[in-house]
Amino acid sequence: MSEKRPPLGILLLDGGHERAHYALVMASGAAALGRDVVLFATNGGCRLLLADCPLLQDPREAHLAARGVAGIGTLLSAISALGVQRMVCEAGLKAEDLGAAPLAPGVERAGVASFLAAVGAGQIVSL
Repeated sequence: MSEKRPPLGILLLDGGHERAHYALVMASGAAALGRDVVLFATNGGCRLLLADCPLLQDPREAHLAARGVAGIGTLLSAISALGVQRMVCEAGLKAEDLGAAPLAPGVERAGVASFLAAVGAGQIVSL
């Protein structure tokens, strides 16, 4: 029997397509390997986990699709199916004036303490 690997916490600070895309690549890859993953978005990164994610309309989505690379829409579906825990920072939403914006299904509003507790002694990477 294999040993349980520590959780991976991914902290998304930026709302740009490139960082958001790679946060999803990291989250889906780690979850596909059986690792528990917590994706925590704050400040500009909060936009990734909104019900109406503006990054889905980014021109780079078509660029990725043309090259056979999974885009943000595909990866958002994948991390949901793989059980990645998704959190949006309450303070980050307020900082970006998104406090009233609806979140994607399954995304929870949380604070940094909740993120740190969910990751525990695991690893945290920041994008």
